[in-house]
Amino acid sequence: MKRIAILGTGCPKCKQLAKNVEDAVKIIGEDIEIKKITDIKDIVEYGVLSLPALAVDGKIESAGQIPSVDELKIMLG
Repeated sequence: MKRIAILGTGCPKCKQLAKNVEDAVKIIGEDIEIKKITDIKDIVEYGVLSLPALAVDGKIESAGQIPSVDELKIMLG
């Protein structure tokens, strides 16, 4: 099972990334765990400098941007 971490403080861009991820996961139809990380201390541990960020299985796949649902399907597929 893949594990996705959405890193962000809850800003509108972070919420849009979360929505796009949820939409992509529904389309893919796989069992994927989604976790939202909002605590800045936890975010710093990932080493990202720009938010929102997306980690898949612990690896940062996107930072400082909002991938589209189609881009996310490729990242997660």
